[in-house]
Amino acid sequence: MASEKLFGLHATALQLRSQRMMMLASNIANAATPGYKARDLDFAKALDLAKRGGATEGAIAYRVPVQASLDGNTVEMATEQTAFAENALAYRSSLAFLNGRVNTLTRAIKGE
Repeated sequence: MASEKLFGLHATALQLRSQRMMMLASNIANAATPGYKARDLDFAKALDLAKRGGATEGAIAYRVPVQASLDGNTVEMATEQTAFAENALAYRSSLAFLNGRVNTLTRAIKGE
């Protein structure tokens, strides 16, 4: 794939970070939904699977709560918010790297 040659694993990492962010946001949105089971994406495992050309669904797992709730919901807000913030920071870092790479390529094409 051409984008893989130009951007390396950063494009894949950005896609996986985005997928994880959606999953964490869904967990937060369903914090009060009885019976909702929080899920998370193991980023390292997903990236490894993606490098091998495999499906990343194998890196998704249900979160095991520290304190079980009476209604069966496994969302723990502090855990989800921390994971979301860490993932958002990593997402921005990958995006900044890709932006720098695009700027470098643009300057090279223009001959600057």
